[in-house]
Amino acid sequence: MNAKYEINPAERRFVGWHLLVAVLALAIGSLFGPLQAFEHAGLDLYPYLKPLFQSYYQGLTLHGVLNALVWTTFFITGFLNLVVMHGLKRSLRYPMLNIVGFWIMVVGLVTTAVPLLLNEATVLFTFYPPLKAHWAFYLGLTLVVVGSWVEGWGMIATYMGWRKENPGERTPLMSFGAMITVVLWQISTLGIATEILTMLLPWSLGLIEGTDPQLARTFFWFTGHPLVYYWLLPAYISWYAMLPKEAGGKLFSDSLARLAFWLFLILSTPLGFHHQYVDPGVPTTWKYIHASLTYAVFFPSMLTAFTVVASLENAGRKRGGQGWVGWIRTLPWGNPSVAAQLLAGVLFFFGGISGITNASYNINLVLHNTAWVPGHFHLTVASAVTLSFMGISYWLVPYLTGKQLWKPKWAVAQSWLWFVGMLIFSNAMHVVGLLGAPRRVPLGLAPYVPEEWSGHLLRVGIGGAILLVAVYLYVVIMGATLFSKVKATEKTEIPQAEAMQDPQLTPGWLDRWAPWLVGTIALIIIAYGPQLIVQITNIALNAPGGRAW
Repeated sequence: MNAKYEINPAERRFVGWHLLVAVLALAIGSLFGPLQAFEHAGLDLYPYLKPLFQSYYQGLTLHGVLNALVWTTFFITGFLNLVVMHGLKRSLRYPMLNIVGFWIMVVGLVTTAVPLLLNEATVLFTFYPPLKAHWAFYLGLTLVVVGSWVEGWGMIATYMGWRKENPGERTPLMSFGAMITVVLWQISTLGIATEILTMLLPWSLGLIEGTDPQLARTFFWFTGHPLVYYWLLPAYISWYAMLPKEAGGKLFSDSLARLAFWLFLILSTPLGFHHQYVDPGVPTTWKYIHASLTYAVFFPSMLTAFTVVASLENAGRKRGGQGWVGWIRTLPWGNPSVAAQLLAGVLFFFGGISGITNASYNINLVLHNTAWVPGHFHLTVASAVTLSFMGISYWLVPYLTGKQLWKPKWAVAQSWLWFVGMLIFSNAMHVVGLLGAPRRVPLGLAPYVPEEWSGHLLRVGIGGAILLVAVYLYVVIMGATLFSKVKATEKTEIPQAEAMQDPQLTPGWLDRWAPWLVGTIALIIIAYGPQLIVQITNIALNAPGGRAW
C-alpha cells in the first residue's frame, strides 16, 4: 500500500462531476416534494405551474425519480469511487471504464428526463404496469443502471488488483464497505433490469401487446428493497469509518462493522415480498419467509446502532463528557458535517421503528396504502441517507475544490432546519396514515377528508415549507463553495477513523469473499427461486397498459 498516495486533481474532478449532477437533480426534484406537502395542507400550486407541469402526479413522479434515484445514485457512485481510491491508496485500475460508466449514466438521465418533463412518463417512482410510460423512460433508467454497473466493475477491478498485491492484509474498512455496496447493487438490480428488458421496454415499443403486473411487481421489489440498503450503506461507511474521526474518537469495533456489512449483503435482497403482502398472487408461505428475513435484517441495523453510538461515546468522553448521556453534549455539534450525520442518525432511529412496524403482516395490511408509508421512507432515504450525504458534502466539496466551505454556521443551521422540518412532516404523515389517509392521493382536493385529518395535513405543509428552505440552503452553500474565490486556509483531509483494535487482528473470515457470496446467492435462490419459476411459467402478458394522467 502506498502510504503517500493522494487522489490527483483529475480524479477529484471526476468525483466532483458525480456530485454536480446529484445536487442538480436534488435541486430540481426537491421543488415537487413541498408542492405536494402544500397541496395536502390545502394550497394547490400546480394550476399556476401549467403548462410546465400538467398534474400533481407528474410532480410526484419527478420528485420520486430525481430525488430517490438520480440524486442518490450519482452521489453514491462518486463517493464510492473516492473511498475505494483513498482507502486502497491507489488510482482506479481502469479509469476509462469508470469514465465511460459515468457518461452512460448521464445519457440515461437525459433520456429519462425528457419524457418525464413532457408528461409522457407519469408512472410514479415504482412505475407499476399497467401504467405505461414512453419507451425512452425505460431505456434511460436502464442506461443509468448499466452505467452504475460499469463504474462498479471498475471499482471491483481496482480492488482485485490491490488484493493480488496485498494477499494477507485486511481490506481498509471504508473500501471494504464500498465493495459490499457495489456487489449488493450488482446483484439486486438484476430484478429491475429483467423487468424492463423483458417486459416494459418491449411493451412500450409495441413489440408485445401486454405485460404481467404481478411478475413485474415481483421483479421490481427484488430490487426495490435492497435499493434502500444501497442508499444506506454509503452513509454507514461514513458513520463507521469517518464520523468517529470527525468527532475526535475511534471506531469501537472493526470486526462488528465488517460483520454488519456482510449481513446486509446476505439479507437485503431476499425480502421483497414484504412489499407484496396485499398481492393475491404470492402464497402466504412466501410472504412469511420474507417477513422473517425482514426481521432478520434488523439485526445488522442494531449492530450498526450499537457500534456507531459506542464510537461516538468514545469521542465524547475524550472531549470531557461525563455521565450516561453527558458525552453527547461534548460532541462537535458546531461542525456541520458531524451535526448533519448525528441528526440523520436520530431521525433514522424513528425510521427503523416504523420500518419494523411495516414488516408485520397484520399491521401492514392496515398501513400499506396509507400516508404512513411515505412518512416512513422520508425518515430513511430523505433523512438517514440524504441528510448524511449533505453532511458528507460539507467536507467533501472543500476537499475536491480546495475552497473554504461557505458559511459553516449556515451549514449547521441547514442541518437543524432539515431535522426540524422532517420531524414535523414525517410525524404528521405517520399520524394521518394511522387515521386512514391514503397515499399517492392529492388529499387537499379530496371531498372526503375528515375534520380530524386537517390539523395533521397542515403540519405536513409546515414541515414541507421548512424542508424547502433547508434543501435550497444546502444547494446555495454547495454552489457558493464551488464558485467561491476563497481558498481553504487549511488543507481538507478525507476523515479516516482508526479502530480501537488493529484491523489486522480482525478474524480472516470477515475479510474473505467466497463463503459470503455463496451464502448470499443461495439465500436469494431459496427465497425467490420457486416463486419466480411459478410466476414465469404462468406468465400472462394480458395487461394492455394505458396513461392515467
